[in-house]
Amino acid sequence: MREASQLASEAWALIESVGDPALTVGLSFAPIYSKMESGEHCDMLRWSQRVIDLADGDPAKGDFIFGSPLALAITTRGIGRYCFGHPGWQDDLRHGIAMARRSDSLTYAGAVTYAYGVGVLAGVLRPNDSAMSEIEDALNTAERSADDFALAHAQVTLGAALVHRPTAAERKRGEKLLASVRDVFLRERHHLSDLPLVDVYLARETARRGDLDRAIRRMRATLEDAVGKGQLLAWGFTATAVLVETLLDRGADGDLAEAAAAIERLAAAPTDDDFVLRDVWLLRLRALLARAHGDAAAYADLRDRYRDMARTFGFEGHLAWAEAMP
Repeated sequence: MREASQLASEAWALIESVGDPALTVGLSFAPIYSKMESGEHCDMLRWSQRVIDLADGDPAKGDFIFGSPLALAITTRGIGRYCFGHPGWQDDLRHGIAMARRSDSLTYAGAVTYAYGVGVLAGVLRPNDSAMSEIEDALNTAERSADDFALAHAQVTLGAALVHRPTAAERKRGEKLLASVRDVFLRERHHLSDLPLVDVYLARETARRGDLDRAIRRMRATLEDAVGKGQLLAWGFTATAVLVETLLDRGADGDLAEAAAAIERLAAAPTDDDFVLRDVWLLRLRALLARAHGDAAAYADLRDRYRDMARTFGFEGHLAWAEAMP
């Protein structure tokens, strides 16, 4: 991903050098997506805003790949805004999806994936009934379009949302969908950068069935793969959270030390200032670690700070998780 990120920067500079606003808007998806996948959220936010400015309110400007590049840029700006705790991210996600819904299936699937596929896993959104209805609608639209790329986006998003739902039947459906999508990705050699995300949640479902040892081995391998590809601040922080929580659930010799090391590696990863999305995850994980160590005072302090931060920034998923912590 480091090489991909550098190529994205070079591509963006080349596209901008042409001086054609429609061309910049139309070709913006790949560089912005690459920056998101490599965890370079500052560039993602800045470039998204640039596309919004160049599109100047025209949803169809530069529509030679996606029906509405503007809808996608508004959605990715929303992601960038919540990463840094900037206001307006909820409106961006709603506006981006609404605009995409009026466009083509690929744009709609992309916007829904950005809003919910990323947002639910990041803990900023909850997979409530309204969200699930939107995701199912995007999937149905993609299936009717026969667009394999749109279909893959929608399937990953639905599978990831389902494994965060409360019932065993929903989680089982989500696991089955993620396993099927994983096979397609490997066979057809696309969306490979999303495999760590798929693998870590398949492993979590294995842990839920009681096979913690096998699940943890898979989680470790997935996290190391994400770190090696430079994705620690993209999907890697989610993989870190899943690994840490599973280690604490098992509680075998060395598990607490391994969990602490994983937390500190995430904390030490270089990033832009005020990356509040990482900060809120660190508060959660450190609170869980303090509880596992039996440090009631530290746990209560960290839990309360975690809850307050989630409420301050409107992170619905984190707030629900914080309020569920005893």
